[in-house]
Amino acid sequence: MRADLHLHTVYSDGAFTPQELAARAAEAGVEFLSMTDHDNMSGMAEKAAAAASCGLRFVPGWEVSSYEGGKVHVLGYRCAAGPAYEAFLEERRRGGALRARDMVEKANACLGLDVTMSEVERFHLKKETPLHTMHVVRAFSVRLKRKLKEVYAAYFDKGMPAYSDLFRPSPSEAIRVIHALGGIAVLAHPGRIALPFCEREALIARLCAEGLDGIECVYTAHTAEETEYFLRIAERCGLLVTGGSDFHADGGRRVLGMPAFYPSDRLLSALLD
Repeated sequence: MRADLHLHTVYSDGAFTPQELAARAAEAGVEFLSMTDHDNMSGMAEKAAAAASCGLRFVPGWEVSSYEGGKVHVLGYRCAAGPAYEAFLEERRRGGALRARDMVEKANACLGLDVTMSEVERFHLKKETPLHTMHVVRAFSVRLKRKLKEVYAAYFDKGMPAYSDLFRPSPSEAIRVIHALGGIAVLAHPGRIALPFCEREALIARLCAEGLDGIECVYTAHTAEETEYFLRIAERCGLLVTGGSDFHADGGRRVLGMPAFYPSDRLLSALLD
């Protein structure tokens, strides 16, 4: 059963509605998916219904935008919303708004612009969800008439003048909240963790000791060598192996349903039974 377990919709920084995304997934030959929006589980009934309408298997998911020396995101599957989730979501809403203001102020100062929070909010389609960095980046890319990725890399990425790490949860916190919601915690795109090799190995070992359940070995930006390397880590640590495209919108390197990923029986049992 071909799967894509890492997809984004308009409930965070994706370009498509759940229905549009499910239809595109079916056209791409995907049979099993998860819509893993950043820092929220909003619209889950809508997402499940969209998948069902296209004849797709579905597992609830989300992606916690956690940081530790850079992006160390954690995917959560099969989580059930409750008080722990509501408290976490409220923190993300409050923190996302404050971080967005910080980025807007820094970027305006750097670029000599006067972009407002109202301009940013025009790209924040689902107001019940936290503001995301890319909502800010979109507002500035429109003003600058430059490509989104260009603007992000030049001004908002780590080490750039408008970067902000305010109110970012740690990967340890992400694992704790996912487990508190009865979910399965998976380290997202480990090849994108911008740490020296030994530090990344130590981080993964520590997260395993803290209860990490899986690792996203099959991922758009992983080389064949990286995929094999992370598969060996998964085997050594007894982790579930997941895969996904991290698709957000057309026109980029991340293509829905690619790379092709076929879950093991063990993973299917953990996600669907």
